[in-house]
Amino acid sequence: MQPALETQAATLKLRPVLDLTAAAPLKEEFGALRGKAVCVDATDVDRVGALCLQVIMSAHSTWTSDGVPFSLGGTSPAFEEGLETLGASFLLFSISRECVR
Repeated sequence: MQPALETQAATLKLRPVLDLTAAAPLKEEFGALRGKAVCVDATDVDRVGALCLQVIMSAHSTWTSDGVPFSLGGTSPAFEEGLETLGASFLLFSISRECVR
C-alpha cells in the first residue's frame, strides 16, 4: 500500500537568475521535495541558463516517473523568453500550469 499524496503542492520559487551557480542549489531544492506534489513559481525569473533548465526538465521527468504532480505556476516574460531561446518553449505547454491546491 502506497502512502497518500499530500493534497496541496509545495511551492518552489525560482531565483531571479538561474545561472551556473544556481544549478546545484536548485537540484538540492528539488531533491528535498521529491515524493511531494510541487508547483514551480517562475514569476521572478529574469534569466534562465541551460544548466538550470536541465535541472528543471530532469525534475519534471522524475516527478512524472514517480507519478507525483509537477506543475508550473506563474511565469515571468523573461522565463518564457529564456525557454524559447534555449529551444524549450514546449515546456510551457507540456507541463501542467495548474498547481494542486
